[in-house]
Amino acid sequence: MNEDALNIKWQEILTKFPEANFLQSPEYGEGQRKLGAKVITDDFDGEGWAQMIVRDAKRGKYLEIPCGPLIDWKKPKLAEKVLQKIATIARQEKCVFVRIRPQLPNNEDNLGRLEKLGLKKSPMHLAAEHTVIIDLTPSEEQLLANMRRQTRYEVRQAEKQGIQVEKGNDKELFEEFHRVQAETAKRQNFVPPSQTTLLAEKEAFKNNISIYIAKTTTGEKIAYGLIVKCGKEGDYYEAASTELNRKLPGAYALLWQVTKDLKAEGYERFNLWGIAPPNQPNHRYAGVTTFKTGFGGEVVEFVPAHDLVISKVGYLKDLVVEKARKKRRHL
Repeated sequence: MNEDALNIKWQEILTKFPEANFLQSPEYGEGQRKLGAKVITDDFDGEGWAQMIVRDAKRGKYLEIPCGPLIDWKKPKLAEKVLQKIATIARQEKCVFVRIRPQLPNNEDNLGRLEKLGLKKSPMHLAAEHTVIIDLTPSEEQLLANMRRQTRYEVRQAEKQGIQVEKGNDKELFEEFHRVQAETAKRQNFVPPSQTTLLAEKEAFKNNISIYIAKTTTGEKIAYGLIVKCGKEGDYYEAASTELNRKLPGAYALLWQVTKDLKAEGYERFNLWGIAPPNQPNHRYAGVTTFKTGFGGEVVEFVPAHDLVISKVGYLKDLVVEKARKKRRHL
């Protein structure tokens, strides 16, 4: 499909699959192309959508489909046909396996469907399997009332302290965000995206990506949030903070401002993008889970990432590497 046809088809997909988010959007695909990845899109004869990214890892290529494919998974024959097509593409690209993470609730029925199709649970997560999603359709007053009492208190304290929240999307701001996030990553022990990745996403998403900054009355920076908008959803995709965030409720002010802005712009939900799975206190997202769940959204658990094995030998080698990485990163 050419670019115009791709965008028209994507708008149709957003209507048919309202759960879709930006990771299956043409803009995200364009960002990946700017980073040198091969991106393949297929609509399966009008029956669905999958944006597939060829990942060229040292241990072997694999095909990644974050938050997809978008199909009616209750139709087993359709799902089987789609996976056969995807497997053919993976073989053509000399991939060892295909990694998918559909937008399906994590329950026995959906896990059973994936298992019957020959998919195996992946050792690694893909694209915020556990998250908090805020319904933006209630009034602002109700959104505040839905918050945990302590969170509502922090939001009001931020207002009393005069904390201001601004947003922008110029190149210099993205470079600043990268520097602050690199410092945040050292403190909180996570791997941040590169500046090259952030700038590629900025160019691809244009006006649908922005960085919010919470500041003191004297202009000192407290917290940052990178927000991506697509379809009916806004996503709190990346975050960063300074040491001031330990003392001041900057992050609370920031998320509340984003919530109000998205609602005013007509978005229906705000995805806070990533919390720890239940009963995993050592998970790398454990520290932000209490913060995010305080905003009154619904805790949502999608099915975990699943793999479609193309080469058994190559996949076994990959398993060894990924299991070691998972343990090292506290995932």
